[in-house]
Amino acid sequence: MSTTRTPRQPRPSARSDTQAAHRLALLESMLRVRRFEERCVELYSAARIRGFMHLYIGEEAVAVGVNEALTDDDAVVSTYREHGHALARGVPAEAIMAEMFGKATGCSRGRGGSMHLFDAGRRFYGGNAIVGGGLPLAAGLALADRMTGRNRVTCCFFGDGAFAEGEFHETANLAALWGLPLLLICENNLYAMGTALARHQAQTDLALRAAAYGMVSWPVDGMDVLAVEDAARRAAEGVRSGGGPHFLEMRTYRFRAHSMYDSDRYRDKAEIERWKERDPVEGLARQLREAKELTDKARTALEDRLAAEIDGAVEAAERAPEEPVEDLLKYVTSPVEAIRP
Repeated sequence: MSTTRTPRQPRPSARSDTQAAHRLALLESMLRVRRFEERCVELYSAARIRGFMHLYIGEEAVAVGVNEALTDDDAVVSTYREHGHALARGVPAEAIMAEMFGKATGCSRGRGGSMHLFDAGRRFYGGNAIVGGGLPLAAGLALADRMTGRNRVTCCFFGDGAFAEGEFHETANLAALWGLPLLLICENNLYAMGTALARHQAQTDLALRAAAYGMVSWPVDGMDVLAVEDAARRAAEGVRSGGGPHFLEMRTYRFRAHSMYDSDRYRDKAEIERWKERDPVEGLARQLREAKELTDKARTALEDRLAAEIDGAVEAAERAPEEPVEDLLKYVTSPVEAIRP
């Protein structure tokens, strides 16, 4: 099967001779997301970050594994819980942290905050605060690629709560009808905000429901980054080779509440602890230690390196300028000269 690739290829499969190095890179990526999120909790609690904030802690394997299967030329559309997606896509921690602080050096110029990260240069198209809101945008990107003959994939992340929204069903129907090069990644963390999956969906097998639209779909262990990567790689290749939209139900779990404002009284604490036993970060680290691919010294060095990276991002965000008051209406409307015939 011949496919067009961009200069940066997806990393080699974990089955190659570079297996150990590859798995270490996956661990580093997941740890970067985890430590970034934990620092955001500290900053939010100290009122240095404001507004709404939704943490990705527990779901790191999905963002990291899926992005391993994508090229620079593919597109990613995300949700309001997108810090992990942006970091895994390659958006610098410094640009994301500056955005969290509302600074002009942020990836969205400080205008979006936590829920609206954006980086067109890396083809990362949000960050969308509306449940399911990214789905029709992703369909539009995929349609544009199909109409212009560009052989690339648009990957759209969304949660199980989006199944209750018309945007999912409309997008799934049109994507299958038109054979769009769309990779749909459902992060099923079992709760739509505070509502358990079984309380808002009569059929809780979401992959089965997606298959009803004529899409190739299957469930994946979203707590195993290697399983996620393998599934995403197969699905992305299916899309890229003209197989139409593919759907992956990533069965995962968020360890934190829906948002920083959420008291999290709808979940049993024992349930949370059971899922933490399947922590994707520590699970991979344990595999690496058992295979003698990760020593305590190497883990400490990795943690120190990531801590320095995040410290630098925080310091840069604190030093960064606020947007000038006179620029507040900039980018809100198009310049007059741009809309004249």
